[in-house]
Amino acid sequence: MFTTFTALALAGGALRLVLQWQLKTRWGISLGIPQALAGALVVLAGLPEFIKPFPFPVPLGLTLGLLLPDLLLRGA
Repeated sequence: MFTTFTALALAGGALRLVLQWQLKTRWGISLGIPQALAGALVVLAGLPEFIKPFPFPVPLGLTLGLLLPDLLLRGA
């Protein structure tokens, strides 16, 4: 059985994959977020609620799944 974190990370990765594929086939563009911004968003999603400077309603697993390609791969 998958944990909620794993299921959200897989769902985020699948959503990112489908979004990349559709953007590439329709308009020929590629979506990318700078590594520093992606890292900051992952850290913000992982903070406890009482420490967050502003509300960030996306769970850590989903955020990590969406931004993992940007964190691991360096764009040219």
